[in-house]
Amino acid sequence: MADNMNASEAPASSAAEISETRHRSGTARKLSWFMLTVIWLGVVGFGLSWMWAYEATPGDATESLAHWPSDSRLELNPGRPTLLVFAHPRCPCTRASIRELAVIVAHCPDSVDARVLFFRPTNFADNWEKTDLWFSANEIPNVIAVSDENGIEASKFGATTSGYSMLYDSSGKLLFRGGITGSRGHSGDNAGRSAIESLLMNKVTDQKQSFVFGCPLFGEADKHCQED
Repeated sequence: MADNMNASEAPASSAAEISETRHRSGTARKLSWFMLTVIWLGVVGFGLSWMWAYEATPGDATESLAHWPSDSRLELNPGRPTLLVFAHPRCPCTRASIRELAVIVAHCPDSVDARVLFFRPTNFADNWEKTDLWFSANEIPNVIAVSDENGIEASKFGATTSGYSMLYDSSGKLLFRGGITGSRGHSGDNAGRSAIESLLMNKVTDQKQSFVFGCPLFGEADKHCQED
């Protein structure tokens, strides 16, 4: 009789153990998935935070000349303001600056003489600076793309970041300096563009300078720059 009871209890005991084992295994899997999800969200959150911080970090601030440098080879337009934009030809985020320049010219037709100066090291191949940015700039009415060998002109004007823009009046007085985008690689309304348009249309602005967002002008363009 006892043997029969032990025999009948054994399967029930084994079934309970199997059920407990499955329960523990399921709980462990759920915990593993939960931990992986937390880690994944943390990595994604860190990446997004880094990207947002990077896009919102301006380039080096510089002290620009208050008057057009007398030793510059660039010609100042005596009849209307001259806008200079210094650019690295391989800085992806500068595409946004070129787009904003096109907006400025479209909003203020025949009110400004604009030039985009593209950095080019003299020891690099000919036409190295003539990337899509060069041709995009040249397609804008009243805008001329210019090669700036070794950044000589940029150094004279105090530009060190791609996208740095400077507006001078017809007498050579500096009216505005800074960037014409609100962050790296993003087009849209921003303080720099609004200030330049106000100066060209109304001759006044409360904004004399703005942050500039772009790669260092001298050297290799930042590989982390992203186009919007």
